[in-house]
Amino acid sequence: MSSWIEFEPMSDSHKGIDTAVSRGSGCTSLYSGSKHEASLRDLSPSIDSPVSPPLIWSKLRAYGRDAFSEFFGTMILILFGNGVVAQVLLSHGQKGDYQSISWGWGLGVMLGVYASGASGAHINPAVTFANCVFRGFPWRKFPIYALSQLLGAMCGAAIVYGNYKSAIDVFEGGANIRTVPGYSTTATAGIFCTYPADFMTKTGQFFSEFLASAILMFMIFALKDDGNLGAGPLTPLALFFVIFGIGACFGWETGYAINLARDFGPRLVSYMLGYGHEVWAAGNYYFWVPMVCPFLGCTFGGWIYDLFLYTGLDSPINTPWMGIKRLFRPFYRKKGALQNPV
Repeated sequence: MSSWIEFEPMSDSHKGIDTAVSRGSGCTSLYSGSKHEASLRDLSPSIDSPVSPPLIWSKLRAYGRDAFSEFFGTMILILFGNGVVAQVLLSHGQKGDYQSISWGWGLGVMLGVYASGASGAHINPAVTFANCVFRGFPWRKFPIYALSQLLGAMCGAAIVYGNYKSAIDVFEGGANIRTVPGYSTTATAGIFCTYPADFMTKTGQFFSEFLASAILMFMIFALKDDGNLGAGPLTPLALFFVIFGIGACFGWETGYAINLARDFGPRLVSYMLGYGHEVWAAGNYYFWVPMVCPFLGCTFGGWIYDLFLYTGLDSPINTPWMGIKRLFRPFYRKKGALQNPV
């Protein structure tokens, strides 16, 4: 489960907070008089300016902050999402029901968004992709974001497994027994990733995930559109209700993955933990559906919103030929350069 929203990255003014604080906390006294300055330098010869050089880790953190942000945001999402499924399933429904799962995933998205605001809080490769297509997000960042989200989801799933391992052993009937829905009445693989209901056809699986993903992206763009009502600083809370609503209204048939990282990452972890080939074969090889449909659904939902409601000039929908002319602009420039050397 996932969702996602893009916040503005930290500005240069915020990055300079430490500098501003240091200048306003007594360090300017270094230049209040030559005698005082000399005495300080005698005590600490390394002091040459009121601002200390940045630490090596600070430089590394600044360089990789987007990746770290998406990693931990997605990890938080999975911790709450997989955690609530584990608690409801392993307690045999005594500690919650399906509505609890919807609440848990909604909280996971909201808190994951708060944790990863520095990078835009996508926590979903399909949301990053839609922002690249419709909001001018740099394509060069897409692989970094997607990989960070995938690794964060895998880490979150592994932590949930470690926390509930003893309960899984009891529920499955043994420490070496790990089963998948559709192959056992005590299967626990559904804690980590989604599996479709037995009656679902491949067409039904595809449409269910496509529809939920389209609703998700449509609402994300709506919540971030200041030309519409917009949610402003309440966007994370609004996303909580979006995810809760998708789960409560459209989640039963396939588990509403709507996120490649959320589904494939934990699925891969469950395979590595010994759940076997069935994690791929279950549901007539359903595993590829939550990998493909979120990209198609989120792109379609974003396109629908921009086509009918969005008026911002950053969307290709509001450019000549709905962005097609802009897409081929490099080709025309190259052709013109060959025809007119001047």
